[in-house]
Amino acid sequence: MNDTLVTVVGNVATNVEYRETPTGGVARFRFAATARRWDRERAAWSDGPTSFYTVSAWRQLGANLAASVTVGEPLVVHGRLRVREEQPVAGQGGQGGPGGQRRTFVDIDAVAVGHDLARGTSAFRRGGKRGPEQAMTEGPEELPVRGPELVAT
Repeated sequence: MNDTLVTVVGNVATNVEYRETPTGGVARFRFAATARRWDRERAAWSDGPTSFYTVSAWRQLGANLAASVTVGEPLVVHGRLRVREEQPVAGQGGQGGPGGQRRTFVDIDAVAVGHDLARGTSAFRRGGKRGPEQAMTEGPEELPVRGPELVAT
């Protein structure tokens, strides 16, 4: 299978929703990325159009993401791009039925997610296998700390 991998820089637009599924936990959120361009005439940056994505992160990445990310934070998301079209169903807003507008949705199945350090600072805490509730309630003193490993020569 030929996957399209993308890296998108933007901001978290909605609360992260985490749920357990039969195949493992998944975190989902909406992600907004706005193109910025230098306007020579005004000698200033100007915002271009904003693109919205639904980001899904599975298993441990999803649990860690749910414990680490809140609305408005700048992120770098890397993952598989998925584009899907859907016909609205009657009664769910918009024009339903056969004559309704088809809608296009763009999703990213995240492989890696991190804070955009060009726009702020972040502190990494190494964690074991745990859910987002444990990760949010544990303090740094409860997390395992590893020092440099020594190798005899």
